[in-house]
Amino acid sequence: MTKIDKLMKSFPLYSEDLGIDLSTSSGRFRWFIASILFGARISEQIAARTYRCFEAADLVDSPEKIISAGWDRLVEILDAGGYVRYDFSTATKLLEIMSALQQNYGSLENLYSQAQDETDLEKKLQEFKGIGPATTQIFLRELRGTWQVQPEVSKIAKACASNLNIALDKFKGERLTRVETALVKLYLRYCKKKKCSECPMADSCTKA
Repeated sequence: MTKIDKLMKSFPLYSEDLGIDLSTSSGRFRWFIASILFGARISEQIAARTYRCFEAADLVDSPEKIISAGWDRLVEILDAGGYVRYDFSTATKLLEIMSALQQNYGSLENLYSQAQDETDLEKKLQEFKGIGPATTQIFLRELRGTWQVQPEVSKIAKACASNLNIALDKFKGERLTRVETALVKLYLRYCKKKKCSECPMADSCTKA
């Protein structure tokens, strides 16, 4: 098994972890919700658990469902997932984003189709209050190969790639997505916590 194959096998896409099918419009909307949760300064485990709470509450299919749930119900779900530190602000943010999405575009797919190019798409996403460059990058990163987007690789992924002597310019589309996401997970779970002795990629790392 090559270094790249080992990396991708060890760390699959976040959307795959959550059982989200990005080839469908409903799956892409679900990933949009998940990306908003992952975009906060909170652990990936809490973000994933909170998304699953939204899914269990049947609130990941449309902007209308989020809006209909109301602020109090959203706070309850966020708290159930452990999103306590940002529960009030995230409930407000979700309601504002979903209302603006519904009013301005009707759907996430319409937003994408109306964007003139990738730069315009990023601009449209960041016009939503509470969505910044980090959340935009998280969202678009896993849509390479599905939508016509090529977001800039994150600094975290570039740093990890350097440590593993991986040339990211050799990858494109979905394969780049898989390598980048794996590198992000590697950083968050091992590099950031200095768990080199437990890291599955330690034998390939120049910093281990």
